[in-house]
Amino acid sequence: MSINSKIRIYLDNEVESLGEYNVPINFELDTRKLSDGEHTLRIISIDPNGREGVRKIPFIVRNGPDIAIEGIGDHDIVDGIIPVMVNAYSKGDQKQFLIEGSESPHSIPASIWMLVIFFVGWAMYYALTA
Repeated sequence: MSINSKIRIYLDNEVESLGEYNVPINFELDTRKLSDGEHTLRIISIDPNGREGVRKIPFIVRNGPDIAIEGIGDHDIVDGIIPVMVNAYSKGDQKQFLIEGSESPHSIPASIWMLVIFFVGWAMYYALTA
């Protein structure tokens, strides 16, 4: 009979485990081999007496290009014609930073337009009264 507990590591609903190890262990989970989306890491511990414990860790993989959308959001109520801007950009190879396409352009917020109109109006008023 072993003194240490053992663990089995499963990914999603796989029947075959990624491995069975004596604890404690350190391992690296390579998400580049997983599809983008929701996944679950399931760890089953087995103590020296044979009792089992289960821990599930849900996580989301996003290795592919990120998608930014402006003009419509989750669960928005809309009607008519809506201008929608979609941009997709990648992290690159993570060894060098890609400036081209790494940021999404945004339209100018209405509050900025209001500040510009207020400032121009104040400037005209000041010029006429001075």
